Amino acid sequence: MIREKLNLRKDTFKTVSFHTLGCKLNFSESSKIMDDFINNGYKINEFPKKSDFYVINTCSVTENANKKCRKIIRQIKNLASKSKVIIIGCYAQLKPFEISQIDGVDLVLGAGEKFNIINHLDSLDGKLNKVHSCEIDSLKQFVPSFSTFQRKRSFLKIQDGCNYPCTYCTIPLARGKSRSDTINNTLKNAIKLVNNGVNEIVLTGVNIGDFRDNGLDFFNLIKQLDNIGAKRIRISSIEPNLLTNDMIEFISKSNSFVPHFHLPLQSGSDNILKLMKRRYNSSDYIRKIKFIKKIIPHACIGSDVMVGFPGEKNKDFNLTKSLILNNEISYLHVFSYSDRDNTESSKMLNKISSKEIENRSKFLRNISKIKTRKFYDSCLGKTDSVLIENKDNNYFVGYTSNYIKVKSKIKSINLGELVNVKLDCIENDYMIGKQFY
Repeated sequence: MIREKLNLRKDTFKTVSFHTLGCKLNFSESSKIMDDFINNGYKINEFPKKSDFYVINTCSVTENANKKCRKIIRQIKNLASKSKVIIIGCYAQLKPFEISQIDGVDLVLGAGEKFNIINHLDSLDGKLNKVHSCEIDSLKQFVPSFSTFQRKRSFLKIQDGCNYPCTYCTIPLARGKSRSDTINNTLKNAIKLVNNGVNEIVLTGVNIGDFRDNGLDFFNLIKQLDNIGAKRIRISSIEPNLLTNDMIEFISKSNSFVPHFHLPLQSGSDNILKLMKRRYNSSDYIRKIKFIKKIIPHACIGSDVMVGFPGEKNKDFNLTKSLILNNEISYLHVFSYSDRDNTESSKMLNKISSKEIENRSKFLRNISKIKTRKFYDSCLGKTDSVLIENKDNNYFVGYTSNYIKVKSKIKSINLGELVNVKLDCIENDYMIGKQFY
């Protein structure tokens, strides 16, 4: 019966475009959904090409993410007024009925239904309910997925949801409790990617360090992944309290895991970390950085920092600045705090003005540039492999294993391939690499 309906739909909806906002986990899941459409006879158009059918995979970490979603919907309707628009992702789970009222939205699917888009297409005729959401506590299923882009790299989803009670975060409300793939299935998918020519696998999830499979943990997983013959495996982001010293030592001797760690800090003030309900303090974080650099001196360490959390006084912000400046952090992702509905922090007093948040964000972004330049300086003259991602005029562009962005005038090479280069000099936001034989 479903197949018969799908055959009818193929005549109506022949082209589909996807636009994905937010984290790499969303990109991984979008790829899984794209495959479902392809397997049912649809052609994927690159966004924003004109299509009959659009899927927007949303983020809702900040208010700005919500605004981006609304802007894209307007863009689609200006481009293709008769197209059908489906909204999925975190924003769709958190505020489905609000989204359904946006002009141009045809279907809203929450966390429990986003992988069942094909089965909901009947809703697009206007005869059925256009909102399909669920109680987040009822979400138990783990749906594996991975993304590939021109064989450059793949984002492999190994975990979903989160059990951490961070006071500013809506992710547990949008994605539910922590749940994981099995080790066997993760290995199977990773081997499939390697056999298909993917040179870098990025392990992704909401809280990947919380990976669990019948008593086995994340460390058990990475030890087995290290033996599948992958050229590169990168850990996307991991909570500082879940990255153990044993893991760091293992990665330092690994066959596949690269020397790149992304450890969210959020604040250098223990007072603010407590208000956030983070599971470490500033001293814990500093010890972790120092241990990484002791064991792997050339490791790249990235961090997330939030500015403007309620109650963040000047002295708290100064502690954050001091921690970043005085420790070997290689780059920052700076986030401006915004109240999110149904979070503890939204009810807190002592809100920080938008002007002050803007000033603090700008200051930390400038620090990030300084820290990145210092890290690049430390790597001058070294040789590393670069995963070629695109071509910019006469240069091939890509990233080293420790996440240095490189431009190199090398011989013709296919995108997605690895090439050895010597890091010769720094030019703006790049290092210039000479092909090394």
